Amino acid sequence: MKKPPAVRPVAGRLGILLPGLGAVATTFIAGVELVRRGLAEPVGSLTQMGTVRVGKRTDATSPRIADFVPVAALASVEFGAWDIFPDNAYAAATKAGVLSKEHLSLVKDFLEGIVPMKAVFDPGYVKRINGTNVKTGTSKMHLAEQLMEDITRFKAERGVDRCVAVWCGSTETWRAPTAVHETLEAFEQGLRDSSDDIAPSAIYAYACLRSGVPYANGAPNLSVDFPALHELARRNAVPIAGKDFKTGQTLMKTILAPGFKARLLGLDGWYSTNILGNRDGEVLDDQESFKSKEVSKLGVLEHIFQPHLYPKLYGHYSHVVRINYYPPRGDNKEGWDNIDIFGWLNYPMQIKIDFLCRDSILAAPIVLDLALFLDLSQRAGMSGVQEWLSFYFKSPMTAPGLYPEHDLFIQLMKLKNTLRWMRGVELITHLGLEYYD
Repeated sequence: MKKPPAVRPVAGRLGILLPGLGAVATTFIAGVELVRRGLAEPVGSLTQMGTVRVGKRTDATSPRIADFVPVAALASVEFGAWDIFPDNAYAAATKAGVLSKEHLSLVKDFLEGIVPMKAVFDPGYVKRINGTNVKTGTSKMHLAEQLMEDITRFKAERGVDRCVAVWCGSTETWRAPTAVHETLEAFEQGLRDSSDDIAPSAIYAYACLRSGVPYANGAPNLSVDFPALHELARRNAVPIAGKDFKTGQTLMKTILAPGFKARLLGLDGWYSTNILGNRDGEVLDDQESFKSKEVSKLGVLEHIFQPHLYPKLYGHYSHVVRINYYPPRGDNKEGWDNIDIFGWLNYPMQIKIDFLCRDSILAAPIVLDLALFLDLSQRAGMSGVQEWLSFYFKSPMTAPGLYPEHDLFIQLMKLKNTLRWMRGVELITHLGLEYYD
């Protein structure tokens, strides 16, 4: 095992940069400010409410994660954002309709002070919306340089010592990687040539990595998940993570599927449908954007069930995913699942799930944890893909040649063991060998 890193202490202020100032980002920002003012609790956040066991169970030592590792304090955080609409965070949050008027009124003064910078936008990648607060440039490299200037200016104006970025923008149309994504040299030439294969999210990722800013991808976009930007992350010693926040229906799959597999219950089929009415739902109403989300969602069960190891149980199941845009629902997404399983002697059984969730409420604490953990990773000298943060994603990024781990409980064990390793304490294996010394 590698020697634990020397984690640099927290010093100065942390800037959290958000490409996309919509429902998720404004719910996150407003929530953090409500917590800072003592008006709410950070429910759902591991960094704020989670604990980590240290030593034997008989030691009864389980400090809060925030006390165990040096994550940045909420009081030290500054927010910045880009968006294709010019609305400040209060106006954007009001339009998103996630938080109540009562909650928003308590932090209205703070939210009105967060005005988005002009965004990089390409209508070819997000077809159902169009904005006016967008950058223009002579090339995609010119746009990336403008983003880097934004980062430099934000740090100076807000007195920020270091930054992290978390993509909270829309799902882009699905594109397979091409030659322009293979090497950093090819990618930078593609930026200068304004290659159509380079999406806006990848321009943000490039600008952040060039600026030494850790980057997490909260959508199923290609964004940072290709060799050229993996190479840049390693060169600049910057951590990256992604992709696609694990919130509603997929969260349930990564909770239930490991249980079925643990009991060796077979699967005939899993039908999933969603209705969603926010901006994300409108974007996903376009089939090319939905393709990105479908690819992200469909891979979960295959990796959990491992049909190549259990062909009689999981070798022939049907997995269907649908998303429908339904404006009256707003941000209150409904995920409905029909699961056909079988047990002893192949007798069939069914499970029905109707999850009436709040998409941005589930995503907001993920944004917070990713921002604080990526900052911790950088101070620990950990660069490149941070697989230990797979806990937060539908389609976790991995090192080349490795399959992603989707089991939520294995993901959480890996996350907490990484924190233990950072502190140089014994990892928890659950072997119970202390009773056989």
